[in-house]
Amino acid sequence: MRILVIEDDPALGDGLARALRQHGYTPQWLTRGDEALTALSTETFDAIILDLGLPKLDGLDVLRRARKLGITTPVLVLTARDSLESKLDGLDSGADDYLLKPFDLPELLARLRAICRRSMGRTQQAIEYGDLLLDTSSQRVEFRGEPVSLSRTEYQLLHYLLEHAGKVVTRSQLEALLYGWDGGVESNALEVHIHNLRRKIHRELIRTLRGVGYMIPRQPPSWEP
Repeated sequence: MRILVIEDDPALGDGLARALRQHGYTPQWLTRGDEALTALSTETFDAIILDLGLPKLDGLDVLRRARKLGITTPVLVLTARDSLESKLDGLDSGADDYLLKPFDLPELLARLRAICRRSMGRTQQAIEYGDLLLDTSSQRVEFRGEPVSLSRTEYQLLHYLLEHAGKVVTRSQLEALLYGWDGGVESNALEVHIHNLRRKIHRELIRTLRGVGYMIPRQPPSWEP
C-alpha cells in the first residue's frame, strides 16, 4: 500500500519511511504542507500519516483543504499536541485517527492497518478470497491451508489487487505502488511479479486486460488444478 508521510522532522520522517518500507508499504515522505497538498491533488495514496506542525501550511489546513477537495484517503494524525481541543480539532477536520508523539511503532502500524481496513469496508485483519487467505497483520499468505512464500513486492502486489478485487488496476498505478517516486522500474518487472503470483498460487488468480491493466475478479475462480 502507498502511504504519504507528511512530517517535517528529518529523523522522524526518515525513520517512519524506513519502518514502513520494512513492513511492506511504499512510503512517500514530504516535509511541507503545501507540497503535500499538491501531491494529494495529483496522485493517489492508500493512507496518510500527517504531522500537524508543518512549515508553509499547517497540518490541520492541509487536512481541511484535502477534505474540501473531496479527497477521502484515510488520515492518521501524528502530533505532539496533546490537548483535548487539538484532538477534537483534528478529528472534526476529517482525521480518521489521532496518535500522540512519542509513540510505539507497533501501535502506529496497528492504527494504520485499522484505518485502511475501514476505508475498504472491512472489519477483519485477514482477507479471505476463496481458498486464498492473506493476513495483513502478520503478512501471512496461505492457499488451501498451505503457506505461500512471497517476496515483499509480490506480497504488496497481491494485497493491493485483493483489496481492489473486481476493479481494474492500471499498470501505472501498480508501478507507483511498488516503486514510488524514486524507484527505477524495469520494462518487464511488473509482468515478472504477476507471473510469479500466478505460479505460486494459481494461474487464474489475476487477469490481464491488455492495454488497460490487471484485476482479480470480484468472485473467486473455480481453482481447478
